[in-house]
Amino acid sequence: MSAWRLALAPMMERTDRHFRFLMRLVTRRTRLYSEMVVDRTLIHGDPPRHLDFHPAEHPVALQLGTADPRLAARAVAIARPWGYDEVNLNVGCPSPRVQAGGFGVVLMRRPERVAEIVRAVYEETGVRVTVKHRVGLDEQGDYAFLARFVETAAAAGVRVFLVHARKAWTEGLDPKANRTVPPLEHAKVYRLKRDFPELTIVTNGGVAAPEEARVHLEHVDGVMVGRAMWDRPWRWAAADRLLWGDAGVPDRRAVLERYEAYLHERLAEGVPLRALVRPLFNLFKGEPGGRRWRRTLDAALRAGRPPAGGLAAQAPLEAPA
Repeated sequence: MSAWRLALAPMMERTDRHFRFLMRLVTRRTRLYSEMVVDRTLIHGDPPRHLDFHPAEHPVALQLGTADPRLAARAVAIARPWGYDEVNLNVGCPSPRVQAGGFGVVLMRRPERVAEIVRAVYEETGVRVTVKHRVGLDEQGDYAFLARFVETAAAAGVRVFLVHARKAWTEGLDPKANRTVPPLEHAKVYRLKRDFPELTIVTNGGVAAPEEARVHLEHVDGVMVGRAMWDRPWRWAAADRLLWGDAGVPDRRAVLERYEAYLHERLAEGVPLRALVRPLFNLFKGEPGGRRWRRTLDAALRAGRPPAGGLAAQAPLEAPA
C-alpha cells in the first residue's frame, strides 16, 4: 500500500506539533504534515521552534514555502538533522502574502522554477521533494496545464504529487473561500493517475470521513484531509481499520491519558497551556457532552491549569465512539 494512503494536510495555525501528536494517538497510520515553514524563517530564525516534533509523530512531513532554489536547498539542509520522513513543497497556497513572496500556487505558472528547486534540494541534500499543488489557477484550469506542470516536475525527480482538487483564484477570493468556492475536480486527479501510473498521486479536498476516502482510493494512491480532521478528529479513529484493515479502534480514555502525559511534559518545557489544550476542543464535537467538554477546557484556560482530576475524568466518555 502507498505510504500516502491517508494524510493530514498542512494547515497554518492548525497542524502544529501538538495537534499532530493528538492525531497520531487517534490514527497510527496517517501521514502527518506540518504547517508551512518559509525558507528564510529556517535560515534566519529559530529552527527548533519550527522543526521540533515528538518521535511518535512518524511518519511526519515538513512543508516548505520557497521560490528560490538556493534558499530551498539551505533550508532543507538545516531541517535534515530533525529526521522528517518527507519534505513537501507548497505550490498550492493562494494567500496574498504568499503570492507576494512568489511561492505557493503562483509557482504553478513556473513549472521550470519548481524543477530548479527540486534539483537544487536534491543536489545539496539528497532529499527528494514532494509537491502539493492545485489542479489549476485563475484562467489556467484545463487538464493540459495541470499535466504539463506534473510532467515538468516529474522530469526533475518528483515522484509524489498531492493535488488539491480545486482551482485557486489569485484575486477575488480569500484563502478561506479558495477552499470552498471553486468546484471540486477529483476527476482531473484521477486522470493524472491514469496518465502517470508510475507516480504517486494523492487527491485532496472535500473528504469528510474515512468511508469517503476509501471511495477515492479506487482511483488514486492516497487521500489528503485538512479541515475535516481538525473539525472532527475522532471521526478518523476508524481510519486504520477501514483503510488498512487493522483491528479495532483506539480507546478514547487511553488517548486522553496519553495526551495528558504529553501535555505535562510540554508544560514543563515552557509551552503555553493554550497551545496544548487547543487541539482538544473538537474531540467530542457533535456528540452528547461535547459542549460541556468545551466549557471545561475554556474554564481550564481561564484558571491557567489543566482540568481538575485530569482530562479523562472530565471527558464525556459515555458518548459513543
